[in-house]
Amino acid sequence: MNFQSIKQEWFGNVRGDVLAGIVVALALIPEAIAFSIIAGVDPMVGLYASFCIAVVIAFVGGRPGMISGATGAMALLMITLVADHGLQYLLAVTILTGILQVLFGVFKLSRIMKFVPRSVMVGFVNALAILIFTSQLQHFVGENWIMYALVALTLAIIYLLPKVPIHPGRNYCCYFYCYFC
Repeated sequence: MNFQSIKQEWFGNVRGDVLAGIVVALALIPEAIAFSIIAGVDPMVGLYASFCIAVVIAFVGGRPGMISGATGAMALLMITLVADHGLQYLLAVTILTGILQVLFGVFKLSRIMKFVPRSVMVGFVNALAILIFTSQLQHFVGENWIMYALVALTLAIIYLLPKVPIHPGRNYCCYFYCYFC
């Protein structure tokens, strides 16, 4: 690769890349804090880990539209690990997970996913949502009415905003979809 191609690849869309980085960072902060609380570790551990993931992915690869970061599934799996063995095993398990992902990619094991029925994947995601929800219930006890009002407002936005017609002639359209149209 010559200098021009490297320059075009790395600095061809600086404005878009910086804007995307800011959006991801703003979304990553509360997500990292929430998942670290679910996993039972200090929120600073989640912030440092998310920052490291973002920096590593920025330099070693990725694809357009690829999302790399903490997930609720991993946070739920780490609860018992951290509770039983402490924080010192978390780094080793994370590195092992990364190695397994690389090996799955090298051996192209993603094609095996077509044998997993859709109902199993939907059930897994729903069970994950239920587990995350129930892990948050302890934080609702003893709170004032403002917190409950914010929860109700958030749920109303999630479920009702997509039903609001924004463009004439279209049945229903989400605000964010219309913003980017």
